[in-house]
Amino acid sequence: MPTAIAVTSPDLVLPPHDRQTPPAVVQPLDSLESSLTGMHALIEQHGYVIALYPASVEDAVTRRLHTVRSVLESDRIALLGIDLPPLGVALLAQQLRQLSVCDFSPGVLASSARLLAHYIYAGALLGSVAKLDRVPVTLKSHAKSWVPGAQFAVLSHPRPQLARIGQDELTGPEFGTRLLVAAGQPPSDWVTATLAPAWRVQGVATVPLPQESARWWGTTKLAEFAAGLHDVSVLYQLVSSVRREECHWCGLELIGDRCGFCAAPLPPPPELPTATVRAASSVRALPRGAT
Repeated sequence: MPTAIAVTSPDLVLPPHDRQTPPAVVQPLDSLESSLTGMHALIEQHGYVIALYPASVEDAVTRRLHTVRSVLESDRIALLGIDLPPLGVALLAQQLRQLSVCDFSPGVLASSARLLAHYIYAGALLGSVAKLDRVPVTLKSHAKSWVPGAQFAVLSHPRPQLARIGQDELTGPEFGTRLLVAAGQPPSDWVTATLAPAWRVQGVATVPLPQESARWWGTTKLAEFAAGLHDVSVLYQLVSSVRREECHWCGLELIGDRCGFCAAPLPPPPELPTATVRAASSVRALPRGAT
């Protein structure tokens, strides 16, 4: 069975691309007892569980997740706090679901979350930035947000950016992406009619707005969007191209500089012996044109 991918609420479970993409599960559940029972069943069935949660989620949710892992005393549960808006977390979970049926080990799959997140462009169309505290907002923009009918396009990831609709543009990805749109109130077609063509996306899909989005963006007047890689072969090539290491603490495979399961950092490379360093420093570079 593939590694189970879990999210913290049902509205972060996006529809699968195809029949091969497994569903995501929701953790934690309503009570500690049900959460323990559900997580234990997932470990028994899938072997390993990767649970994603937005970094903005309520403390009670993260406490329950860590309590479940502690009570079960399991090293097969990866708890990954993701610094992405809710729709971006949902997109990342969908990508991990796609990759879970490939030949990646659980450790590589968990540590690939940080890599894949770098390629997600997440933002929103907002009617006000007065309460936005997750993206730098100037005093001038705050003042303009009180003007009736003002709208702002905000990119929170990978590089924060704020643009006034009709005056500025958001910098988009330089690679092929599929755009997810979660429309809220009031409805607007700016994302699909203006942003999508400007970013040259390879497809647009409309999904429900996550409940956490209004709190994350500081307003209920929003349309959230997220663009990312969607072809499983491209995702596979991206992850498989990174060098794999072995976690010195738990022994699982990983990519990057940190284990997704035990969070142990990758040790620094051993220092070269002093004699070797001196010998290397004594070698002079050949003059240009020499062989």
